[in-house]
Amino acid sequence: MPSKSAKGPRRAPRTGGIVSSSHLVSPRSVELSEFEFGLIVAWNAFSRWCVRCMAAAGCPDLTITDVLLLHNLCHRVRGKKLADIGFMLNYEDTHVVAYSLKKLVGAGLARAEKLGKEVFYTPTAQGEAFVQQYRAVREQCLVQSLDTELNADIGELARLLRTMSGMYDQAARAATSL
Repeated sequence: MPSKSAKGPRRAPRTGGIVSSSHLVSPRSVELSEFEFGLIVAWNAFSRWCVRCMAAAGCPDLTITDVLLLHNLCHRVRGKKLADIGFMLNYEDTHVVAYSLKKLVGAGLARAEKLGKEVFYTPTAQGEAFVQQYRAVREQCLVQSLDTELNADIGELARLLRTMSGMYDQAARAATSL
């Protein structure tokens, strides 16, 4: 019988599971390897979805980074600095963010405004229109297929992903010091 903790019943560790790197499976956590495989598959599916959703919204030539940055620029529609965008989206390489922002500005989806020594980026009316159309496609193709029970699970999963993100960041810092 599984033991109970303060957070609720604890399940006995499982053996097996679906993993992509069996050579990394730890006897202490098959689940972590299974999580990592799920994360890889989910990230690739999510990336493909975002790019294709934006294409269906009428903007076909954007990469996943471009789509994510455009959404970030539309979030609370206020000027954002390159470093803040990279920090918010957890991009370590500012060159990737800078290239994408330059591409969005060139496509007329974002604008850059220099205030003092800083450059702030905001969406253009065209950029905002594509994001609104993306939202409509998302509602039609994705949100409509969710049920109420799954929504609660998604909220829990989002909290777990934020926790795991912090753990991976801490582990990356530890690995850098080895």
